[in-house]
Amino acid sequence: MLRQYELVERVKEYAPEADEALLNRAYVYTVQKHGSQKRASGDPYFSHPVEVAGLMTELKLDQQTIITALLHDTVEDTLATIDEIEKLFGPDVARLVDGVTKLSKIEVMTESERAAENLRKFLLAMSEDLRVLLVKLADRLHNMRTLHFIKKPEKRQRIARETMDIYAPLAERVGMYEYMREMQLLAFEQLEPEGYATITGRLAQIRSQEGGQVDAIALAIKQALAEAGLQVEVTGREKHPYSIWKKMAERHVTFEQITDIMAFRVLTETPDDCYRALGVLHQTWQMIPGRFKDYISTPKSNGYKSLHTALIYENSMRMEVQIRTREMHRTNEFGLAAHWAYKQGGTRPDGQVGWLRDLIEIVDTSHDAEELLEHTKLAIYQDRIFAFTPKGSLNQLPKGSTAVDFAYAVHTDLGNAAVGAKINGRHVPLRTQLANGDVIEIIKSPNSEPQLSWLGFVVTGKARAAIRRAVRAKERAEVAEIGAKLFDEIAGRLPQRIGKKAIAIAIKRLELRDEEDLMFAIGSARLTDREVMEALVPGSTAELPDESEWNRAERAISIRGLTPGMGFELAECCHPVPGDRIVGLRRPDKKVEVHTIDCLTLANGVDADWLDLSWGERTTGAVGRLRLVLYNRPGTLAEVTQIFASSRANVTNLQMVQRDEPFGTYEVDLEVTDLAHLTRIIGALRASEAVSEAVRI
Repeated sequence: MLRQYELVERVKEYAPEADEALLNRAYVYTVQKHGSQKRASGDPYFSHPVEVAGLMTELKLDQQTIITALLHDTVEDTLATIDEIEKLFGPDVARLVDGVTKLSKIEVMTESERAAENLRKFLLAMSEDLRVLLVKLADRLHNMRTLHFIKKPEKRQRIARETMDIYAPLAERVGMYEYMREMQLLAFEQLEPEGYATITGRLAQIRSQEGGQVDAIALAIKQALAEAGLQVEVTGREKHPYSIWKKMAERHVTFEQITDIMAFRVLTETPDDCYRALGVLHQTWQMIPGRFKDYISTPKSNGYKSLHTALIYENSMRMEVQIRTREMHRTNEFGLAAHWAYKQGGTRPDGQVGWLRDLIEIVDTSHDAEELLEHTKLAIYQDRIFAFTPKGSLNQLPKGSTAVDFAYAVHTDLGNAAVGAKINGRHVPLRTQLANGDVIEIIKSPNSEPQLSWLGFVVTGKARAAIRRAVRAKERAEVAEIGAKLFDEIAGRLPQRIGKKAIAIAIKRLELRDEEDLMFAIGSARLTDREVMEALVPGSTAELPDESEWNRAERAISIRGLTPGMGFELAECCHPVPGDRIVGLRRPDKKVEVHTIDCLTLANGVDADWLDLSWGERTTGAVGRLRLVLYNRPGTLAEVTQIFASSRANVTNLQMVQRDEPFGTYEVDLEVTDLAHLTRIIGALRASEAVSEAVRI
């Protein structure tokens, strides 16, 4: 553990003007606040923030960041408060500490909800000041280094999974590859212990068998470049164990089939030297087609610059080579942190980074914990392609992205209005996947709106979040429209005429925001008829029967317009229920078929006599059929059946008719009292997170 004077000396080496007294005060403060607290390793707890501060000094970060690292756990784990920290160390440090601090545990939250809320707060703080991210990454890295001291394997697994899914990709997105590689390696050891042991064992075996082969190849590369007049630094290493594991999984190959185990890095003085070195290497050894990438002319979104190529060495051995300048190398290894080196009067990033703005939009639009985590993971994974607008603006997208993903990457409004696309001047479907270097023109229409089916092929978190938000807004409007019709029917049962004033008072009584909120609550069955009537006219429900009797689906059907004794049956094609306008079809020696007035059977023309029918006064109960498109995830069917149960509708048949990931389509037959009852159920289904579409057949 770093001692107090050692930490201060480290900061003073690269920032002589740093406030030594303030740094000392922060060190003493964290030691005092954490007091006798211990970590799982048995070390004093304050050793952790001190080590995190040490990691920040390696990146040569400013004193506010160093002090934030020292204090980052005091608010969560001690009696310290943000107000106290602001008084002692200033508003900047207080804001940064608050951004890094996790939310206090709230008992009503599930584990996933708590993780999502922590992530939401962290991302928002990060958008205001990226130093929050740098401290958080160092905090997570040190926790991963000491993860093996935690006794519970399930806790180790959870932390490792969170690191692999969220923090390692975040480190990659800001170009901190050293942090990313170490996090992945430590998480890999916990998540796949057998795979980790096998690969590290095989790498050790290769080292012992082949001795100094890596050094020999590095020397050969350096000599070839020196003969061409290039003074370079060459280093070699085996590939990262997790990188090998990932390649084995993605390509379905064994360890023996991976030929490019070794990778070499060439550091030059200038970008011109990079391209000259590339030419020399390609003339000396055969290059492998399709493996060359130029990230100098087209850097990655995190600022990464380098030339990548793959060569065939002696005995058909394959090797990867990265060529970059020394300045590029520092930026590549420490990414965004390299720009934060303490400089007098220097400018610092303000958080206005494209992918980060996308993340914040996802935070604002995500509806629940699972969705936020899913979209965030999609937004921060790095495997990228480059595509251009017709005017030449560059956009970076994940591999597998489609024209719709591209449209949303340019602007949310463009994605919402998209109706078609041109790729390299050729009309293509919106679901077409993009390739590196494509030029994409999005064709839009002011009357267009996002389609639910797009969720089946888009891959970016921003696109998925925007589509779901637009679909929800449309569904909310539809449910509110259903609610408005039901409201008219409810109001018609009251003893007096209902005006705007009565509605406004009812909205206040029900603690709703506005009239649309009221209609949505009625349409989604969040309010019962009785509750609405009582809010509109207090005391008006006193004489009504109990609601359990009122809504019970009893089967008592009578049809007006039939000759006494004439048999009838409700048509299976349209499933009429009391409240529908109906007609009858009469054929010789057969029962009269009762259809809804808008049934497609009637529209197609039939050879039968038509009868003008209506429901009898005491008619109650019939079977309605619905088509439901549900998200294919655990618990959705249970949520839907709960809606049926709470609406007092009996399910007589339930059948899956189609599976189209991530959706499943079902047909459901329900016993309902009347059309209003069925309409309420449809409204409640459309308002559910489990349901993407609910329509009557």
